[in-house]
This record gives sequence, C-alpha cells and structure tokens, in this order.
Amino acid sequence: MGSVKDLVVLREPSVGEAGVGRFIFSDRYSVFDWGEMPDHIAEKGKAICVTTAYFFEKLEKLGVGTHYLGCVENGETKGLEELEEPTNVMEFRLLRVLKPRVVAGSYDYSSYRGEQKNFLIPLEVIYRNSLPEGSSIFKRLEEGTLRPEDIGLNEPPVAGQVLEKPVLDVSTKLESVDRYITWEEAKKICGLNEEEIEEMRRTTLFVNRLITEEAEKAGLFNEDGKVEFGFDEERKLILVDTLGTLDECRFTYKGLPVSKEIARIYYRGTEWYKEVEKAKKRNRINWVNLVGVSPPSLPGELANLISLIYKAYANQVTGRKWFEAPPLSKVLDRVKGFLE
Repeated sequence: MGSVKDLVVLREPSVGEAGVGRFIFSDRYSVFDWGEMPDHIAEKGKAICVTTAYFFEKLEKLGVGTHYLGCVENGETKGLEELEEPTNVMEFRLLRVLKPRVVAGSYDYSSYRGEQKNFLIPLEVIYRNSLPEGSSIFKRLEEGTLRPEDIGLNEPPVAGQVLEKPVLDVSTKLESVDRYITWEEAKKICGLNEEEIEEMRRTTLFVNRLITEEAEKAGLFNEDGKVEFGFDEERKLILVDTLGTLDECRFTYKGLPVSKEIARIYYRGTEWYKEVEKAKKRNRINWVNLVGVSPPSLPGELANLISLIYKAYANQVTGRKWFEAPPLSKVLDRVKGFLE
C-alpha cells in the first residue's frame, strides 16, 4: 500500500518477464512526503485514474512506450472509451523494484550494478516551465545546494518567473525523502549510459509539451510536473506510474494553484509543518519518527473544493463528463475566495 494508491499484484515480475499489476487509486492524499493525511478527497481516486489513462493512451498513439494496459471495470480490462463509468483501477505491466539498502546512514544502490532489463528506474524526472511560489528551487537556492546557472539563469529568479525554456531536474524516488541529485549521479547509481539519460530527457520534454497543450483545454498553465521511467524486457525505456494528473503536476489558473498545492498552502501555516521541516533537517531518513504532532484535518469546505477541482479537471481534459462538477473556472473562483 502506498500513501495515495494501493498495488495488487496479479503476476510477479521476473528478471526476464514483466508481471501484471493493478493500481487502486484511493481518495487519500499526501503532502511533504508525510504519507497518508487525515482526510480523504472524495472521488479523487477515480479522477486520477481516468486522467492518467487518458494521457497514457494518448502517448501510446504517439509512439511513446508505457506500462499501461487499460482500466478495469467489472473485472475486465478496457480502454477509456469502453468504460461506462469512471473507475479507480488501472492495470499495467509490473516491473521489478530494486530498493536501495541503507548502509551507515546512506543509501546503497549497488544492487543496480549489472541489472539490464525489466526494472523500475529509481528516479523522478521533474520538468519546470516556471518557478511558482513554493517551488523547491527557491529553497535550494537559499540553502546553497543550487546555483542560478545550474538552471540556465544569469541571476536569482523571482517567484512566478516563467522560464524561456523548460528546465529538467532529477531526484531519487525510493528514499524516505526525495533527494535532488545531479544527472551524473543519476547515471551512476542506476547504471545508465549517456544515451539513456538523453532519451529520458527527450521523452520528459515531449511529455511536458503534451501535458501543457492538454491542460490549456481547461485554461491551465503547466508550471511543473514529474515523470517516471523503467526498462522493459528488452531494456527499452517506458513511462511508468502515473502522469498528467493533479498529483504529478502543478498547474495554475490566473496565478491560482490548481493541484494539491492548495493543501500545501494551508498546511504551511500549521505547527505540524514547522515540526516536519525541523525533523527533516535532523534526520533525512527517519525524520517521520521525530515529528511530535499529527497533521490537522483540512477544513471541510476546502476538502470539498479540492475534490471538485480533481473532478472538473478530469472532465475538461478528457472531454467527457465523468463527474458532476461545475466548470473548473467556477470552482477556482470559490477557492480563491476561501484562500483570501
């Protein structure tokens, strides 16, 4: 079980053959790497499922390999157009997950040496089209772990700055806290060659363009998002996990966040968040155990508005009314009033 979705294994993967798995998308959500938060977002799981299925099917038609096999309705695996109602279950090719070991307080990726095929690449590739307020870029610049020139800028950026061309970042995926690393380190820990790194970059930029174009249907600007990869049985790169959803992407509508960033904004004003930040600085591996308070629940009205955002986004991007929800613009007007 993950913090926001559950995994059902129908067939275990082996070294030479992918397995078959199903994601059951829940109404849970997570922020700041905490895991499951105290509230649920109504019908979020179904909205996420049909949205990511839409993008996977689009990418497959465009010749980009993915792990997607279909959505599950009444026990049958179907294409999106075959579904009678939204579902929260997606079937996919299941790759091996080789988790790094913790040795002397650090992560050991030696298990990836010599691996050739059929495994999840333990990285998240992040694309950035702008630097909205709350972007981790600003925190890293302040800490000195990143320089403006590292992202192609001649001077420190300002919140809300739109970039002339997308910037790509890479972080770890299977550690207790996502850790930004260099492309050289990414290549080293995963046993990748330069051509494979370049293919990951090209594919990420392609996905970015597609999501940007599709999000514009709903009047949204695609600020940033993440993409994940794996190798199939022939060591061909394929897209895995989910993409194009409000959990993977940060969208804005006239400057207003349109994602779970809304929940992050609320929680940044809580004592729980302050404790989380202190704990992460003390121990990046076992920090959760150092947080002495639990996260509070979202206000009921805010939780309902976030639910409507997920549903309206799914309706407008896919071009099909899966859910009863007002147009996204009307929901966001209400959110703006709440946050003010």
